[in-house]
Amino acid sequence: MTQPIAVLGLGGIGGMIAVRTCAVCVGTARTVEAIQASGLTFVHGETTTVAHLAAVERLESPVELLVVAVKAYDLDSALGRIAPEALAGAVVLPLLNGLEHVEAIRARLRPSDTVVVAGSIGRVEALSPTPGVVVQRSPGDALVTVASRELSGGALDAAVEPLRVPGIEVVVDGGEPAVLWEKAARLAVLAAATVSSGLAVGQLRADATWCSRLREALAEACAVAIVDGVELDFSGQWAIIEAMPDDLTTSAARDAASGRPTELDAITGSVVRAGARLGVPTPALARLLEEASCRAP
Repeated sequence: MTQPIAVLGLGGIGGMIAVRTCAVCVGTARTVEAIQASGLTFVHGETTTVAHLAAVERLESPVELLVVAVKAYDLDSALGRIAPEALAGAVVLPLLNGLEHVEAIRARLRPSDTVVVAGSIGRVEALSPTPGVVVQRSPGDALVTVASRELSGGALDAAVEPLRVPGIEVVVDGGEPAVLWEKAARLAVLAAATVSSGLAVGQLRADATWCSRLREALAEACAVAIVDGVELDFSGQWAIIEAMPDDLTTSAARDAASGRPTELDAITGSVVRAGARLGVPTPALARLLEEASCRAP
């Protein structure tokens, strides 16, 4: 029997999606054992939900939609937990950070009849303090934006229908590069800055030197996006950063503070590499990346 949706990677984002959509959970042995024993606990505000979901270390049964929500550095090994026959005719929606993962997944899955689409998730801050437990800190609905160069709008709309549940808003809009760049440009700046400084977003904005550095690096990221064919407006991106809660930080900063690997290369590094490929200088962003890399494990 084909399942409508599975989620690969059960950290904050993946766990939140799995609970809200009643997805098949695909994770590491430790996480799968925790879910099988006690369910997947989801804390959002004053509400705690325990979902008893199917959880497996390797997905072998066919699914219609696979959401990939692992860390970038775990992507290759995580895809090894998906049997090729499980993705026959399926749509794969990666919600990783950065610019390069969609093509990496396509290369890994070729040749097949699996369709890989581009996606991004925003308006949500979620983390997993221990295996089998997920906490969503942000109050509102998460926003998932998707686009495909292969599927028509109607076909893509139908493919992501399992994600249209309370707590998740889904938008099918624009082209794949636009979907990736809209988040990558500002996250490239914030991930590196929060790791390098150890400060939250509000503290960075309030510090004159850091604020200037953020704006300079963001302008560079937007310039790279424009040359890449995506009309990304600096003012609009900066307005999003200004509207972020003062205590907001990034997953890269949390990982660095905990001594875990970070996604700096996949996030900030991918934008710097895009600039080099397209002939757009990114000295401010490259300096942030270098400083953050020195502080990260």
